[in-house]
Amino acid sequence: MDRVTQMASERPVVIFSRSSCCMCHTIKTLFSDFGVHPNVHELDEIPRGNDIEQALSRLGCSPSVPVVFIGGELVGGANEVMSLHLNRSLIPMLRRAGALWV
Repeated sequence: MDRVTQMASERPVVIFSRSSCCMCHTIKTLFSDFGVHPNVHELDEIPRGNDIEQALSRLGCSPSVPVVFIGGELVGGANEVMSLHLNRSLIPMLRRAGALWV
């Protein structure tokens, strides 16, 4: 759990993903379209990725990917990110975290 917390605080936006996950791709594309450059951890490509995925599950993330942290705080998965985007809360949140300047 400590490793997840440390990784989540490395950049303003951190995404835990799997390279073959279509929803992960969608979330990464959304942030890219905003001009945000998240720190993406592909759990199927890094050492101990399964351990990290289990820690994310223990945090209550279901499904375990994608998982987004903004400003070091757990936002959630694709549903939560898209809900924030649709209710126009995502951009202000990204600005407060220092991920967007415009």
